[in-house]
Amino acid sequence: MPYSTLLFDVRDGVARIMLNRPDAANAVNTELARDLMYAAMQCSEDAGIRAVIVTGNGPMFSAGGDLKGFGAQGDNLPYHLKEVTTYFHAAVSRFMRMDPPVVAAVNGMAAGAGMSLACGADIVLAAESARFTMAYTRAGLTPDGSSTYYLPRIVGLKRALELTLTNRMLSAQEACAWGLVTRVVPDAQLQEEAAALAGQLASGATRALGMAKRLLHGGWTGTLETQMEHETQAIAELSRSDDAKEGLSAFLEKRRPTFKGR
Repeated sequence: MPYSTLLFDVRDGVARIMLNRPDAANAVNTELARDLMYAAMQCSEDAGIRAVIVTGNGPMFSAGGDLKGFGAQGDNLPYHLKEVTTYFHAAVSRFMRMDPPVVAAVNGMAAGAGMSLACGADIVLAAESARFTMAYTRAGLTPDGSSTYYLPRIVGLKRALELTLTNRMLSAQEACAWGLVTRVVPDAQLQEEAAALAGQLASGATRALGMAKRLLHGGWTGTLETQMEHETQAIAELSRSDDAKEGLSAFLEKRRPTFKGR
């Protein structure tokens, strides 16, 4: 489907979602949030998509919410924020729950909702020049976009509080040391590295990758015994898949498996 605020293409099983409001620092407005929701749904439903890259067009990943647009809302701002976050949150939720892994390629600044979007990705590659800041309370607002869920789990409560209350800027290297970023790469190599990683993931057993994602996220809230039962159910279900049969055959035959995502 056509998108007005995203560049979207699929190649060799990898969907590339590029936030495309470079003149507005890729800030999240209603249109971008809605487009992102529909793009996430497309990635979830299209069996030909087996990995996803999310990145920004221009020098910035995303400056967060469109504060200029928010300021123009007047008394309608609460309704407007509920509309924007409804779309944006649906996108973040779908990215986590779908089978294809999501790679965030963070170029430049990831602030506010941009940082939240990065936190929600499965794997985060950051350019050396990338920066991360929560930014919400600087505008007198509170975090959204999943950051209050992911951030304490990634960096711990005290560090999450520091980042949220002070809006301290993290360099890519600091973000990597704190676990927000998987790997830091030279700026000129960011997109190439993200494409290579997504290509590797797209050749994997897609259903197993998705089930593994959901198991890991679900493990935060259940008991040990409950989680192990989920593991039992998942591995038994996946054993019926074509990819599991291929993986076992390849192991016994001492060859590389060829997964189809089924």
